[in-house]
Amino acid sequence: MGKRVVVIGSQWGDEGKGKITDYLAEKADVVVRSQGGNNAGHTIVFNNRKFALHLIPSGIFNPNIINIMANGMVINPIALIEELKILHKEGITDYKLFISNRAHVVMPYHIELDELYEEIKGVDAVGTTKKGIGPAYMDKVARTGIRVSDLLNEDALRKRLSINLKFVNMIMENNNRKTFDIDDIYYEFIDIGKTLKPYITDTSVLLNKLIDENMNILFEGAQGNMLCVDHGTYPYVTSSSPTAASVPLNTGIAPKLITDVVGVTKAYTTRVGEGVFPTEFEDEIARRIREVGNEYGTTTKRPRRIGWLDLVVLKHFKRINGLDHISMMLLDVLTGLQELKICVSYNLDGNEIDYIPADYNEYERCIPNYINLPGWTEDISKTKRFSDLPENCKLYISTIENILNTKVTILSVGPDRKQTVTLENIF
Repeated sequence: MGKRVVVIGSQWGDEGKGKITDYLAEKADVVVRSQGGNNAGHTIVFNNRKFALHLIPSGIFNPNIINIMANGMVINPIALIEELKILHKEGITDYKLFISNRAHVVMPYHIELDELYEEIKGVDAVGTTKKGIGPAYMDKVARTGIRVSDLLNEDALRKRLSINLKFVNMIMENNNRKTFDIDDIYYEFIDIGKTLKPYITDTSVLLNKLIDENMNILFEGAQGNMLCVDHGTYPYVTSSSPTAASVPLNTGIAPKLITDVVGVTKAYTTRVGEGVFPTEFEDEIARRIREVGNEYGTTTKRPRRIGWLDLVVLKHFKRINGLDHISMMLLDVLTGLQELKICVSYNLDGNEIDYIPADYNEYERCIPNYINLPGWTEDISKTKRFSDLPENCKLYISTIENILNTKVTILSVGPDRKQTVTLENIF
């Protein structure tokens, strides 16, 4: 019987989902990207080469894996074609890729609007990647969006563009910005539709067929749970929901078909962009973690903010998503630190809490309560078995397991696929 495994980032994104998806994909038949766009990315080390993927699912390197870009995504087709060209240049040409005809399209004016909205917000800017993701999702909800299927329908595309550009150009004119010409966009995107046509299909129909055939299916999203538009640190969130609950809606399958949820967490915490971050610190240790862990955004190259592991965040993740397995990433980065801290609760106005307040101002006032654990100095980057880890490293892991009442089943001790310790097989 095939499994349907969801891999979700449990923090603010950048947890190493790409490596774990790539690692688990060895036993998967299908890899599905369920939401988001090219505002996020993940790095995969494959055959000693490093690849940064922003839109394409992680299974693209295996010619036997079916890769699906599902309806919950917002796809910049120009960026997608460029990503495919890069793969082709690197010799990755044998793959199976399918794009949902219901996915929404990031248009050139979405990128301009994204930049304009951030500019207008000034000091209250969210810190988006300015890739047009938010405005594309806005159009989706406003029922004025352009879907992938429209790129194959000349009349539908021109009609939708004419409606959208009335609003967009009005905004551009009022802010002294260059307006958009309908013909320029129309002819460019009709050509793009012809290029992508071989990949476009109803991926919900395809996915349910593959489920009926008992295939092992891996679902991956972008960003992390704390950037969920519903359950994250609103308004400093993404424009979709990167949760396990969102996967059925974003891919067109029944909720009951999900069999396992894997929460991917770093052995510490990072964040890119603005927003509250209770365990953040900036000193020599933080700088060391940033450099050893190469903590710079895959898409933005911005230095990531560094914090200690926050178990309140992971409890929040577990409550919202369910949690069958913890996959702990970048454990090796902590090697050499004399002392490690783990946040187990917050202090909010004199009261101890172990949940994340909905009110952003309250969350800003939360002070982390830590427990301290001894670090380890032994090199773990070549470790193959849990039993070979240093005792203090085992203590760090078991402490997390006991507090969360969930087993750590995968440990990453380096960037390569081979630098992974499996405690329990998920597929």
